[in-house]
Amino acid sequence: QVQLVESGGGLVQAGCSLRLSCAASGRTFSNYAMGWFRQAPGKEREFVAAINWSGKSTDYADSVKCRFTISRDNAKNTVYLQMNSLKTEDTADYYCAGRPTIYSGRYAYEYEAWGRGTQVTVSS
Repeated sequence: QVQLVESGGGLVQAGCSLRLSCAASGRTFSNYAMGWFRQAPGKEREFVAAINWSGKSTDYADSVKCRFTISRDNAKNTVYLQMNSLKTEDTADYYCAGRPTIYSGRYAYEYEAWGRGTQVTVSS
């Protein structure tokens, strides 16, 4: 199973940008489809974005479409989440997840590997 470590979270003002990174180790990263999920206080974990093994296919939640971009660098064993035009409602803990298939998924149960999360706080 791949091990995942997120970084890049922090406190930003609304309208600003952040880039999250997720570094993978332990398995062949290119064999894994990757996803980003988030969980706000008192809410369930929700899908944010996903990317297939090659990076050529991506999927986004409607709430982040056109603001967030998921990408990956298989040579660096890293997946990224570029977050632009951040809103206060984007405040959450963000989790990176991996599944050993070539196709990405939208549901948390489809992923077998999870990072510990990185906190993103957007102030008004």
